[in-house]
Amino acid sequence: MRIAHLELDLDVFAGPFDLLLSLILREELDLLEVDLAEVVIAYLDHLESLEELDLESATEFLVLIAALLELKSRLMLPGEEVEELDELQPAEAAEELVERMLQYARFRGAGAHLAERHAYGQSFLLRSARLPEGLRKVPVASAQAAYDPAVLGASLGALLRVPAPIDVTHMATARVTVGERLQILRDLLRRGRFSFDEAVKDADRVTVCVTVWALLELYKRGEAAWEQDEPFGPIMVTADAPQRAAA
Repeated sequence: MRIAHLELDLDVFAGPFDLLLSLILREELDLLEVDLAEVVIAYLDHLESLEELDLESATEFLVLIAALLELKSRLMLPGEEVEELDELQPAEAAEELVERMLQYARFRGAGAHLAERHAYGQSFLLRSARLPEGLRKVPVASAQAAYDPAVLGASLGALLRVPAPIDVTHMATARVTVGERLQILRDLLRRGRFSFDEAVKDADRVTVCVTVWALLELYKRGEAAWEQDEPFGPIMVTADAPQRAAA
């Protein structure tokens, strides 16, 4: 239940609290005739009838009743003070009350925004404790020693030194020529027929590639041909008829 809907039963007014405010602002009801103490008592009775305290409604009531009390105290000031406040009566006094109510609404909206941001921030938890020793990649002692200027100088000096040449003497480069493989293939062709696997038995990849090149050269010259009965089957190399006749 909003505070504006609070039902009042005063000597000069009976009805909801928001209607009382409206009549005062429109100057249809003299604020000096309203007993604000009875309004406070009525609100306290209203709080006792509720099972829990609505802080937002209570804050709204305190702001409104404080503004009404200040306005009424100004109206009750006698003598010169009244003359100084003549400009505030009644229109500007009512505008000041409205301004206070609007200011309260702005603060209430800002408070709601901050409460929302606070609730959103509760979903993020920051770890402030240090990692356990077992989860650290570098021990603390080693990490502190790395900041020694001597260690930094040694590291930079190692980058400036020319590394030793790489020893590649253990790497043997296969050396085979097309002419050598042609001679081997021609020797095998004297039998009339042989398998390609026999020509490259125990040979490295370079030798196999050169042997294929030599075989193509023999085919180009018309000295040899080959056949393969099935995919990935053995390749049989045969001497062409003119070569066999010459042999």
